Amino acid sequence: MHFFAKIKNNIVENVLVAEQDFIDTLPKEEGVIYVETFMYLYGGKLHDVDHNEIGTCSQMNSATVGGTYLADKDIFIPPKNYPSHVLNTEDYDWDAPIPYPEDGEEYYWDESVYNSDNSKGWVLAEE
Repeated sequence: MHFFAKIKNNIVENVLVAEQDFIDTLPKEEGVIYVETFMYLYGGKLHDVDHNEIGTCSQMNSATVGGTYLADKDIFIPPKNYPSHVLNTEDYDWDAPIPYPEDGEEYYWDESVYNSDNSKGWVLAEE
């Protein structure tokens, strides 16, 4: 099973499960390319469905619909979910402006909390 990102003008429009032979038969569209991608790919490390690391890859992240593809680097950048987040050029993912708390608890990002006080943003997840 192979995954291919349909990319138009550097934006991922779709991710298809197909064989290369099928991709080769698709009609040519101006500005569209298909690039093989890998599921469970984070920071250049491949993972299995249980998130165990199983290898490395030249790509940094899996293709995500709405994300960006940098052809010159063969890198997928996921869509930006929060205006305050900044692109990390080491792993090509978006980082919050405040580091994730390392106290063993689970948190989620709340942009409205950050907008009201730029020293806050991580909110403790309720179980």
